[in-house]
Amino acid sequence: MPHARFDLLLLAPLAAFAAAFLALPLVELVAVAGSGKAGASAYLAVFVEPRYRRSLVATLLLALLTTGATLLIATVAAQFLARRRFPGRGLLVAMLTFPLAFPGVVIGFMVILLGGRLGLVGAASEAITGERVVFAYSIVGLFVGYLYFSIPRVILTVMAAVEKLDPALVEAARSLGATPFMIQRDVVLPALAPALFAAGALCFATAMGAFGTAFTLATRIDVLPMVIYTEFTLAANVATAAALSLALGLVTWIALAIARSASGGGVAAAA
Repeated sequence: MPHARFDLLLLAPLAAFAAAFLALPLVELVAVAGSGKAGASAYLAVFVEPRYRRSLVATLLLALLTTGATLLIATVAAQFLARRRFPGRGLLVAMLTFPLAFPGVVIGFMVILLGGRLGLVGAASEAITGERVVFAYSIVGLFVGYLYFSIPRVILTVMAAVEKLDPALVEAARSLGATPFMIQRDVVLPALAPALFAAGALCFATAMGAFGTAFTLATRIDVLPMVIYTEFTLAANVATAAALSLALGLVTWIALAIARSASGGGVAAAA
């Protein structure tokens, strides 16, 4: 009995935090979403209204593209960094993870410096072809920005998994005549699957809800976080903003739950 009371005492701070910052806000969000003129049908607005539906589709596609590209790039880089020791490796890892220190607005500003109207890519393309290439304010700019802050997170997760991988498995496959491609397909990637699912799920969730970068760059495309912001601040449509927020959270939670199931429970299924 004393042990049970001690366990409850340890859980009390977590329970208080969950109640204050998760349960109560969600309950209020549900109540606000159903209090507008549309009533309970506001929950279906993201699927019924063309503008909201387009923003949801664009957000989903952007998150999926970001997740796929991030996993591809970060998995290759993580394997290289985890298996090799060379002068300057620590500095390289530190530089690759440096974007974690930047807020989304700063990352958006960096993308503007790269692909904005006065960016480096535009200046170079104008010098070469006579036409200025501007991509910072489109889905391409958002993709670059999301990729920039997603890769460091995935690299750290996959590097930790690669370092735990038994080198004897790779050596055994190589001694049996397996090619590098076969080793990756049959040995390395299956062993890294739980870490890849976990990292991919977190990458997807972050891309779905990213606001700072979208706020800086999304002038030619509507993504759901920006639509929620404009509905709440500019249109003062609080009920719709709340309903869209719940829809965004639900879609993200479903993706995390699927990843949790596929990875054997290694991903927190919470939006």
